[in-house]
Amino acid sequence: MFLQKAAQGYGCTALFPPYPKTVSYHPTRKQERVTGEESFIAKTSGTREFPWRVIALSDQDASLLTSDLIYALAPDPDPTLYPIALANTPHTAPQIPWIKPGKVAWDWWNDWRIYGVDFVAGINTQTYQYYIDFAADNGLEYVILDEGWSPPPTGDVMNIIPEIDLPKLIRYADSKNVGVILWVVWNVLDQKLEEACAHYAQMGIKGFKIDFIDRADQKAIEFVPRASLMAAKYKLIVDFHGVSKPTGQQRTYPNALNFEGVYGLEELKWSNPDMPFYDVTWPFIRGFAGPADYTQGAMKNAAKDAFAPIYPEPMSQGTRCHQIASYIIFESPIAMLCDNPTNYMKEQECTDFIAKIPTTFDETVVVAAQVAEYIVIARRKGDEWYIGGFTNWTPRDITLDLSFLPAGEHRAILFTDGANAHRVGVDYKKREVTIHPGAFPVHIAPGGGFAMKINLKY
Repeated sequence: MFLQKAAQGYGCTALFPPYPKTVSYHPTRKQERVTGEESFIAKTSGTREFPWRVIALSDQDASLLTSDLIYALAPDPDPTLYPIALANTPHTAPQIPWIKPGKVAWDWWNDWRIYGVDFVAGINTQTYQYYIDFAADNGLEYVILDEGWSPPPTGDVMNIIPEIDLPKLIRYADSKNVGVILWVVWNVLDQKLEEACAHYAQMGIKGFKIDFIDRADQKAIEFVPRASLMAAKYKLIVDFHGVSKPTGQQRTYPNALNFEGVYGLEELKWSNPDMPFYDVTWPFIRGFAGPADYTQGAMKNAAKDAFAPIYPEPMSQGTRCHQIASYIIFESPIAMLCDNPTNYMKEQECTDFIAKIPTTFDETVVVAAQVAEYIVIARRKGDEWYIGGFTNWTPRDITLDLSFLPAGEHRAILFTDGANAHRVGVDYKKREVTIHPGAFPVHIAPGGGFAMKINLKY
């Protein structure tokens, strides 16, 4: 259900996607597109439960960032497929060995433009070995083979291009303790869903990134549980990209770790929106529904007057520390490192910090937040606290209330915007500081942020 402002006066009108009547296919990737619609929204028979709707009200903006309402309303998982999943709690990792959250070296956003190597980079085995090496060297759990490993025009997920030796890549990744995830178009996968899950699971892949659903009609929505359950049968994780927001599926299908449903960083390849404003807005709204596949991590960072959308060599809006903080603020059990491995290796200090930020946590505290203005969130994993904050284009001086920390002195690593970050987005400062459970001042540049790691053992 979508809501649209009433044509006159106050109130909203409910909109429901009609059931698809006819479809056509994108010529280069066999992506399904609706060309005709029925006069009804769903087909059903017999008795069934219909979808619930919820309206959440809060007198504090911060409460929206930690609400578990959607998760609580979702059904428990099937214990025959997810035998230990009932012990899960929101925002924590599923206690099932084959469901492994983590970080991903991602290829598509950076257009495979690695350099300083002795081979021609592209969608080929050598390039992906390079990505696997980068992931292994930095402790990243996965590498994604995005669009192109299977020839998109054929519309057959069982085909692999001759430039990719997939069994060799999987063996190489296994030797480096890195998992391989395959990108697929949803309807192409759906045509051979069990065959593909069985075949690629036997080959050794860890999951699928499923893309271009791009609809919210009954047929598209029903695919999500069907694909999640089939993937679970073969112990595969799923990252739903190009999909509507989650409605508790992360509880019912714990192997469905991520859902896009967000205006992510990829939009900056071809457009010039106000991304810092969006980043301090969507976590209160879209984020309320559950985890999001935002695909952050740009190492090219631009001040407001220096940004330009450049498709093959993209950049982010705002500062380097804004990007680093997003790994703490955004909920993404599968978090992408979107930029070029070559760029990350040139910025190893930032890469080391990002790579060590967990993707699931044991405890969350909202330190400060105001919708569309700023967010500061602290998350604990074991004996370590991670605190991230960022702002829109308004610079801020924020005094953090760290009273939630244990008594005593704690050593912390702090990344803050540099003195010239308001003009040069890549400018940042790293330092070690001593933290007490009290007030701590931080300056944030326009479009900026900060990130802190506190080790309670010292």
